[in-house]
Amino acid sequence: MRVALRTTVRADRVEEYEAAHREVPAELTAAIRAAGATSWTIWRSGTDLFHLLECEDYGRLLAELDQLPVNLGWQARMAELLDVVHDYSTGGADAGLPVVWEL
Repeated sequence: MRVALRTTVRADRVEEYEAAHREVPAELTAAIRAAGATSWTIWRSGTDLFHLLECEDYGRLLAELDQLPVNLGWQARMAELLDVVHDYSTGGADAGLPVVWEL
């Protein structure tokens, strides 16, 4: 399944956010893949971040990552950089952007 998400980086933390994503811990990327993700791309337009995630089951992915120590550390780091964060709660599985059109 494909899931599109929107988050927002703080205007004064854009460079730090991009730098952090050049150093995503290997343990975290392995955990994301183990939870069923096959790809995750983030685009930035100003402070708006658009994510496209491909995975087997987004709700399961969130549940598996929710309390994982490496993800908790990463999310704490991201919370310092973002105004709108990625929602790892149970309700977060419904937070994807709705599809309006596809070719």
